[in-house]
Amino acid sequence: MAMQTVATTPIPGQRPGTSGLRKKVAVFQQPHYLENFVQGLFDTLGDAAGKTLVLGGDGRFHNRNAIQVILKMAAAHGYARVLLGQGGILSTPATSCVIRKHGASGGIILSASHNPGGPDGDFGIKYNAENGGPAPEALTEAIYQRTLALSQYCISNAPDVDIDRAGASVKIEGMTVEVIDSVADYAELMSQLFDFDAIRRLFAAGFTMRFDAMHAVSGPYAHAILEGMLDAPAGTVINGVPLEDFGGLHPDPNPVTAEELIDIMCANAAPDFGAASDGDADRNMIVGRDFVVTPSDSLAVLAANATVAPGYADGISGIARSMPTSRAANRVADALGVPCYETPTGWKYFGTLLDAGKATLCGEESYGTGSRHIREKDGVWAVLFWLNLLAVRGGSVRDIVTAHWQRFGRHYYSRHDYEAIDADAAHLLMQDLRIKLSNLPGQKLNHYEVQAADDFEYTDPVDGSHASQQGIRIMMTDGSRIVYRLSGTGTEGATLRVYLERFEADPAQHHIPTQQALAGLIAIADSVASIVMHTGRTNPTVIT
Repeated sequence: MAMQTVATTPIPGQRPGTSGLRKKVAVFQQPHYLENFVQGLFDTLGDAAGKTLVLGGDGRFHNRNAIQVILKMAAAHGYARVLLGQGGILSTPATSCVIRKHGASGGIILSASHNPGGPDGDFGIKYNAENGGPAPEALTEAIYQRTLALSQYCISNAPDVDIDRAGASVKIEGMTVEVIDSVADYAELMSQLFDFDAIRRLFAAGFTMRFDAMHAVSGPYAHAILEGMLDAPAGTVINGVPLEDFGGLHPDPNPVTAEELIDIMCANAAPDFGAASDGDADRNMIVGRDFVVTPSDSLAVLAANATVAPGYADGISGIARSMPTSRAANRVADALGVPCYETPTGWKYFGTLLDAGKATLCGEESYGTGSRHIREKDGVWAVLFWLNLLAVRGGSVRDIVTAHWQRFGRHYYSRHDYEAIDADAAHLLMQDLRIKLSNLPGQKLNHYEVQAADDFEYTDPVDGSHASQQGIRIMMTDGSRIVYRLSGTGTEGATLRVYLERFEADPAQHHIPTQQALAGLIAIADSVASIVMHTGRTNPTVIT
């Protein structure tokens, strides 16, 4: 074995987005592409002597090849130890757990989350810091700037490591690679947070469930915890074997892409409870019999009932939600007498609040929910929380949510996505909206009146960092909202997301179909932004 220095030149476009660097697999397979980014990361992090790095991914295509490259570069950079998930498998929440439990300096996660996989699909890489959370923007920007100045990278010429034997310990140069059980640390943490005895009794009483792992990384975790530790019947977990192309599925847990689960839960003999998770297991969808729970409602319900779980028996210190997420959580926070923080989209913005003890539960409308237990959103955690709630409170998913609406009111909510639109057209649409902002307040739009309109800015209450242009908000006098933002998680063109929210206090009006309840706001959103003119699209690609 020997260290090698390889000449390279900067590769454009390696600026990480909301959740790391995501591109098509073919881009990552280009000579030096992955190596350049990893060298930029290691150069930015500095001296690695004596430090531990956690490494794993969601098992998508190119995951195993990338792991071998990163191991050899980590050895060349001087890391003392790498904790590697068996087979290269380590969910995003489990990576955060392992970093925190073992005192690692950080971790590299190979995932494009909910994006499709396979040779023609997407690949991604992101760095999580020593608190277990996504790298802050200052660090990701520094990494990007470093990639623009590279002339070489360092790598060991050691042979590939056997990554499939748990418990194995291998040396690369002076670095030890320990292949760890991908599930064990995470499962232990879950058993400390939730009443596993109560959930076992629930299943023993005949409670039925389907968990759709979508052939992604949550499968091993769901099999081990649900069917193993909690004694759920065999077959509770479906699509539970991670595949490099996710079995041709789009591993995004929403009613459109998790069609198989929705069909199961709408059938005459539907199970009592349904759930799904995404590519890297940090998102979740909760489903009852013929009843889909919105992510915003799920966060609010869990916050209102947090004390049912032993890990939250002392109550919550606060709630944090991304700005586009509905304000259902605000009403719970008000009732509990705790703050509710509104942050930009991106889990990294929750980290400082969690570290400072200002928030206990966090959530995003894009099917992400989490808490202080780690510094990532956590799909399996959310499912276990719901199981704990059902075991203690009784009733159905529909019963729990409708009772919540009766107490707090219902926030009708939907997201309309316009995917893979021309990037220049998308940015022009947002620029035109910004020009209109000052003239919108006071305008009558259909039967709504605009109270305020702005481009959301955020100053972190803990570290004072500032973020601007985080989404355009149009707020009505009755509390309704329209929000526009461009997503940072796609790999082709741009994705325009339009969020629509309307509050309804009257329980007699809580059972209107969502798109019907929001029809007036949908028309306003299309008109104000001139979506058809800018994008050429008469309808969204996906409605959730």
